[in-house]
Amino acid sequence: MKIKFKQFLWLILVLSVQIVAAQDGLISGIVTDKKGIPIPGVNIIVKGTKVSTQTDFDGNFKIAAKKGESLVISYVSFATVEVSASNNMKIELIETQNELEAVLVVGYGTQSKKNLTDNIARVTAKDIQQIPVANVQNALVGKLAGVQITQTNGKVEGGMNIRVRGAASISAGTQPLYVMDGIPLINDDESSNGAPTNPLLTLSPNEIESIEVLKDASSAAIYGARGANGVVLITTKKGKEGKGTFSLNFSQGVSEATHKRKWLNAKQYVELLQEAGRNADDLEYVEDELEYLSGGTDWRNGEIDTDWQDIAFRTGYTTDADFSSSGGDDRTKYFFSGAYNNTTGIIDSNDLDRITARVNVSHKVSERFTAGMNIGFSRSVIHRVQDDNSFSTPLQSVAQAPISQARLADGTPNPDTEYVNYLLAKDNTSWETIMRRVTGKIFGEVKIAKGLKFNSDFGYDFLTQSEDYWQGKNAPYMATDGEVFATSVNTENYVFTNYFTYDATFAEKHVLNVVAGMEFNKYNRRYQDVNSIYFPNDDFHTVDGGAEVNEGHGSETDYVFLSQFGRLNYSFNGKYLFKASVRRDASSRFGKDERYAIFPAFSAGWIMSEEEFLKDNTILTYLKLKASWGQVGNAEIGNFASRQLYQPNPYNLKSGLTFQQAGNDRLTWEKSKQTDVGVEVGFINKINLEFDYYQKITDGLLFATPVPLSSGASSINKNVGDLKSSGIEITLNTKNIETENFKWSTSFNLTTNESKVTSLPNNNTDVITDYNINRVGENVSSFYLVEYGGVDPLNGDALFIKNTVNPDGSIDRSTTSNYDEAKRIIAGNPFPTLMSGMTNTLNYKNFDLNFTFQGEWGASIYNSAGSYQSSAADWFDNQTADQLNRWQKVGDITDVPQARFYQQNGTQNSTRYLDKADFVRLRNLTFGYSLPKETVNDAGMSSLRIYFTAVNLVTFTNYKGYDPEARRDDAGIGEDFYSAPPAKTIAIGVNINF
Repeated sequence: MKIKFKQFLWLILVLSVQIVAAQDGLISGIVTDKKGIPIPGVNIIVKGTKVSTQTDFDGNFKIAAKKGESLVISYVSFATVEVSASNNMKIELIETQNELEAVLVVGYGTQSKKNLTDNIARVTAKDIQQIPVANVQNALVGKLAGVQITQTNGKVEGGMNIRVRGAASISAGTQPLYVMDGIPLINDDESSNGAPTNPLLTLSPNEIESIEVLKDASSAAIYGARGANGVVLITTKKGKEGKGTFSLNFSQGVSEATHKRKWLNAKQYVELLQEAGRNADDLEYVEDELEYLSGGTDWRNGEIDTDWQDIAFRTGYTTDADFSSSGGDDRTKYFFSGAYNNTTGIIDSNDLDRITARVNVSHKVSERFTAGMNIGFSRSVIHRVQDDNSFSTPLQSVAQAPISQARLADGTPNPDTEYVNYLLAKDNTSWETIMRRVTGKIFGEVKIAKGLKFNSDFGYDFLTQSEDYWQGKNAPYMATDGEVFATSVNTENYVFTNYFTYDATFAEKHVLNVVAGMEFNKYNRRYQDVNSIYFPNDDFHTVDGGAEVNEGHGSETDYVFLSQFGRLNYSFNGKYLFKASVRRDASSRFGKDERYAIFPAFSAGWIMSEEEFLKDNTILTYLKLKASWGQVGNAEIGNFASRQLYQPNPYNLKSGLTFQQAGNDRLTWEKSKQTDVGVEVGFINKINLEFDYYQKITDGLLFATPVPLSSGASSINKNVGDLKSSGIEITLNTKNIETENFKWSTSFNLTTNESKVTSLPNNNTDVITDYNINRVGENVSSFYLVEYGGVDPLNGDALFIKNTVNPDGSIDRSTTSNYDEAKRIIAGNPFPTLMSGMTNTLNYKNFDLNFTFQGEWGASIYNSAGSYQSSAADWFDNQTADQLNRWQKVGDITDVPQARFYQQNGTQNSTRYLDKADFVRLRNLTFGYSLPKETVNDAGMSSLRIYFTAVNLVTFTNYKGYDPEARRDDAGIGEDFYSAPPAKTIAIGVNINF
């Protein structure tokens, strides 16, 4: 075919234009960190379009863009930048992790770390991911200065105790306010079996982007009436502009108790009981009981030697699987996730099965209007055991005699044990708790004018919990051929928030941020229970199988908060910072004369390193002074503490009412005034130190104060009493080594706290409970016990220190064997006075290692079970192994008195059973390996990481009990009563990203 010359010229022209156009429309470059190290997987998008790409393994990229177009470059843990497209680009990203440009979530907005004048502790998804724990709070332990996080005990659903900067109350709630994506979360313990459940167990770590803890009043006062115990802001993950991503994570772990105690075997048990019987002239009775407990077996020669502890504990297992997908363009962003957790607890018959799902979507409807929604769902099924003080709980079986069989020859539980055999409960009862949670939020944002926008959010939290307690005809204490107790609780909380935000910069020196708005919050709870008895057989496990519904209850309650709030942030010349906030709250919980309260806060900062005399200093690279003051409240007093109440009191099938509670129209918030002064210092851009001193004074503590009986009531709720908490916080972040192949960074925090009672009702009269006291000048809920004085080496008597006052005013420190002659003293503090955490992160080529040590000092634990299990055979309970060191002959030096059956030789409540709870723990450790990019890219993946992780791997402590963090779950403060230790878990997993 012939080509004409004109056609040839036209073809050449077209090709030339295409080549030029192609060259002009393809931009290339490289993305590195500030050390020049290439960063793979960086998202690059042409602003205002859907055109995007990612950098390759060497940090290189190519994107279809024209010169001058804006490129948005983003990557996790690095600051997002916007640059103009050009040829052969070299783009440098600055890491934001532990850097001043990191953006923190504050109430109703965000703020950079550099301009922050508050005290806020923060962890990100990177800090909590792939830690094999069932609840989010446990993943935070040791990572936040000023925040103590303790799981009540080793049960999978165990309640969490979180104290932010010490105590802010004695009788009202002490837990922080949790706010997720602007929704105040329901955190009510709805358990009906004596042991608490943790409602936040319904959250999965894989859906969380960051957690900020507002610790000082300047940051928490924006939440006013509910900020006294701190505020925990949970932000869920959102989609980002750029290429869509898909992530899979799977891990499998095995668990065991962090520690087991040593108990007497059958031979030792018999020897000790016989000796105790002889010393008490009651050997015949003791041996008769041993004959009964042995069930006719040869107890004298140890035919049966049951390890009840080994039966109560078991090997636990954890399975975690989750996925997430996210992405978006300049108009629509999305995030989807789902997670599954199955935990077989270390305590027999205790399990958790949970599923969660989340959808977060936002859409830019126009240049002025953006709308979106966040929806989360979870379902948690928990198979539970009874509380620590129930004889049918597994761990209390350690009190059983080792000469008793656990099961008879036919496999059925032995019914003839000292206490009820918990295996009867295991085989013939079940306690199932199901928690279902839906959180939802719809939101809209309108840009009204330059710098001015309006946000409207409607959030909803719905938590429903049902419990079914089935007892068969052979269950312990059963007298009605079976019984079923069923409860149902529906709790909902909705919040409607509307606020304006104004941002402006004047003369390039004055930066202003103003937030003002209002919020309406309504809470409703509806409770029902029913009990059914007389079942035809054990195949029926629901209420309708019983012949008689013999009992039922129901109640409904609600409360309302109506609030207005405002905040102003001002920065001059990038170095002088000022913030003021105020919130006005009204609550239906308080007396009609005191329903409104105002909570103001102020803070200021000076970035000295921006001054000319420090600006170019290469050693002292950052220096900021800051101070704050504010007032916050505590509204966790219950819904009707201020009301005069009457209760139904039927008699002889006739209805009636009786007086229940005296009302107080002046009852109001407990209010805390907090002061914080601090300094932030940076050296050579590698060392960052934060030091803060805080003081928190709470007045108007809520107490039930006595009234004359002629009033018809015994007490009335009043705001009387004060306490003060103070301490220091130190956070040190260092980048120890940074080379091309090896990086090592450390984060260290240390906190001191002292919480003292400064005023009490009734002319500062001591408030005493079983083992604790609140006394002016002493620590909150101090231990109040008779002081143990050891053992008389002449006769084996237990001794107690008198601690009585001599005529000259001195204290009589002599000892006595008469317990009634000794006086109680302040003997210890149930809360730590020093806490610390240290996290190290190391990366070598494709290997990564992260581990956290946690420590607490200054707290004590009272083992109220000690008078049974460490009593030198005062009872038939099995004894701890240290009771073998009892006094036996004249001259013996020991702390264990002579064994005397049923003689109370040293078994009274005293400091004998009080122990220091100091410990250092390797809280978590993760070691991972990421396959080379070339390998995984060929398989269509962007990354593949295999990891090993562990929780509670090693504990260093002198505490004699099960674990220095385990506490009684049914009552008490700082008390151990057959309380299970936490689990030590080791898991392996894989994380895949596409």
